[in-house]
Amino acid sequence: MSESTQAWVVAAVRAVLGAHTQAQDAGRTDDVVALYTPDGVLELPGTEPIEGHDAIRAAFKGWEQAQPQLHLVTNTVVTSTGEDEARALSDVAFLQRGEAGWAVGVVGHYDDTLRRENGEWLLHRRRTTYQA
Repeated sequence: MSESTQAWVVAAVRAVLGAHTQAQDAGRTDDVVALYTPDGVLELPGTEPIEGHDAIRAAFKGWEQAQPQLHLVTNTVVTSTGEDEARALSDVAFLQRGEAGWAVGVVGHYDDTLRRENGEWLLHRRRTTYQA
């Protein structure tokens, strides 16, 4: 893969991750779901995998925030396995705003696999782990 293609893949993957984070924090569930492949999978510690658009939509609807929230996704490293598939590893800190101000709720990692379908990059699998 050429350097210019690799740079394009990295930019596209980071755009998807940023769009996901902003849509999730704004409570735009349909926008979040649209960023997954139809057979996309979301894995969270202690739960069964959440598979497909309908299940992902139901999960995110159930997580709609009662107070402002912010996911800080950083230190993303993208490795491409081809022009149509890529992997991204990121650190994440989840913050919520309460009466006393912003507080960190969870710190963890995202292990994302993305695929390009019909010219569009989408999340195929997101595996989330938390740090104690």
